[in-house]
Parts: sequence; structure tokens; C-alpha cells
Amino acid sequence: RPGSRPVHPPEPPERTVMTELTSPAAFPKTSGRRKGYAPRAVDEFLASARAAFEADDTDLTSAEIRAAAFPLVREGYAIDAVDAALARIEDAFAQRERSTAMTRRGARAWVGASRALAQEILDRLSRKPRHRFRRVSPLRFGYRVDEVDLVAGRIARYLESGEGLTIEQVRSVAFRMQLRGYDEAQVDAVLDAVVDVMQSVG
Repeated sequence: RPGSRPVHPPEPPERTVMTELTSPAAFPKTSGRRKGYAPRAVDEFLASARAAFEADDTDLTSAEIRAAAFPLVREGYAIDAVDAALARIEDAFAQRERSTAMTRRGARAWVGASRALAQEILDRLSRKPRHRFRRVSPLRFGYRVDEVDLVAGRIARYLESGEGLTIEQVRSVAFRMQLRGYDEAQVDAVLDAVVDVMQSVG
């Protein structure tokens, strides 16, 4: 109508998330003797993530965002704040990856692949307690077996019956160490796969 303002479609929520969370002002800094993530390293990574997202560049994936690591320094960015931002950015990338895969492969193929991965995870987590993952050598430290088994049981119940579990709970899980514990890399890989499954079902 004459004199009315043009109506622009709202930005997709994923793009809004990227805009909000890739600004350095989003993160408080540590003080005193506490260390945080090196600001320059974080800023550079987030800038590259935003550029990749806006350009629809598939070279950067949600899995790579999940694996991002930064040096610790005095007066760095607060770790919890950056980790929370990375989790939301990872979700934005994962949602775009899911949409792209469903368009290319079809919803049925995507769902089928997600179910296959979920079943593979469930098969491992349903093994006998204390035998669910590879153990490190007797003179090395690994994740505490009882703690990992406890989390594995909860994830198995989520996969089997939908027992309440959130992506953030899986992301934030931490284990103490013990001699001849579970192999860290193998446990972490399965937890990453669980996050992938949870993201695939939205």
C-alpha cells in the first residue's frame, strides 16, 4: 500500500543465532588468576564459522565445530559462555546439514541412516557392564568404567524407549580417570555419534 513500509521476511533462526554468537561482545572475560579461552583464537574461529555459514560452505561441519579447542590464557573469554555459544552454532550447522541431506537423499533415506546409526550405538551400549568399550593398558589412565557405564545405560534407555535426555546433557558429561579405564577416544567418539543422532531427529 502507498506509504507503508516494505515487509521483509524474518531471518531464519539459524542465521540469527550465527549473528548473535559470533560477536566478541557476546563473551565476558575472566579476571584474576582464572584462565579462559584465548580471545583471538575464538574470534578467528567464530568469524570463519559465520563466513562458512553465510556462504553455505560445507567444508566446515557441525562435527568440526564440536571438536574445536582453544588455548587457555589470563583474561580470556569465559569458557562456559564460549562453550554454550559453540553448542548453539553447532546446532545451527547440524540443522542445515540435516535439511541439505534430506533434500539430496530424501527424508526416508535420511531417517533410515539415522536409525542405523542409533542401532549401532545401542548395540554397543547394550553390552555387558565393564565391557562396553576398549580398555587402556594397565599403566595408563582412562575414563572411569563405572561412570561411563552409568551414562551408557541412560543413553541406551533414551534410544530404546525415549527416556528423557537432552543434547546438552550428553555434551556436558565428564568422567573421572582411573588406571586401565575405558579408552577416551572411543568413548568420546560414541558420545559424538549420540549427539549426531539426537540432532538428526531435531
